[in-house]
Amino acid sequence: MARPDINRSGEIEVFVRVVEAGSFSAAARALRMTPSAVSKLIARLEARLGARLVSRSTRRLQLTPEGSAFYESGRRILADMAAAEREAAAGAAPRGRLRVNSYVPFGVHRLIQLLPRFLDRYPEITVDLVLTDSVIDLMAERADVAIRAGPLGASRLVARKLGQSPGVVVAAPSYLKAHGTPLEPADLHMHNLMSFGFVRHVDGWPFLDADGKAWMVPIAGNATVGDGETMRGLALAGVGIARLARWHVADDIEAGRLVPLLEPFNPGDLEATYAVYVGQGPHLPARVRAFLDFLGESVRLA
Repeated sequence: MARPDINRSGEIEVFVRVVEAGSFSAAARALRMTPSAVSKLIARLEARLGARLVSRSTRRLQLTPEGSAFYESGRRILADMAAAEREAAAGAAPRGRLRVNSYVPFGVHRLIQLLPRFLDRYPEITVDLVLTDSVIDLMAERADVAIRAGPLGASRLVARKLGQSPGVVVAAPSYLKAHGTPLEPADLHMHNLMSFGFVRHVDGWPFLDADGKAWMVPIAGNATVGDGETMRGLALAGVGIARLARWHVADDIEAGRLVPLLEPFNPGDLEATYAVYVGQGPHLPARVRAFLDFLGESVRLA
């Protein structure tokens, strides 16, 4: 393994300049180095390679066979490095594998529908998509972007807000037929309130009292789930009452599959959705920047 203090690309560039300039002194002027510094660098390169690259027996610089071969390889390496830098620049076409981790409702009801258009726009990007409501470590999971809902904890990650939506308490007509409809928040203690198994930032469901002040109703029921889409499925099946983001169940409400409950007591609190990622500015890969910009123009949660 090469020592980390060896600047291989710098050595190659100096050697190529020496060959193309025809002398150590001319290369030194072009590189703004002293001739002795250039000579020492070439000697160090030869010692590391274990081969003589330049013949010093005459006043005119001559390459050995090993030097000629190393020069041709060095030119190709420098050209490839320049091409790689141009490709990685902000103006380069986005390409490569994009690893996305999304909370389940957003993935199912928004992202899956949007990805065909994104991939059609950027045919050189491949998407590796994982759906989970569990909070992940982006670095450990090697994810480029994580899409999360709710308040974000303090971290050195960058977050871009994609939208926000109020919450709504819902139940299926079949559940209400069997168990009755709660008319005020205090009635909920007689009902099956489904909860999430992962840590929530708020313990309970918020409602407004008669004076317009917010208060929390504790959650108690016989079903605990790990993601919002499973919660929606259980609510549709008539298992119990759920509280979900309105955008998540808007189609179900419009179709009559779910009924909004206790709307006069809804505090109108908003839950935001964020795209969270590592890095920013010029250090953000083109594929990540393209995906974030696409989400910004395409996602609607109202």
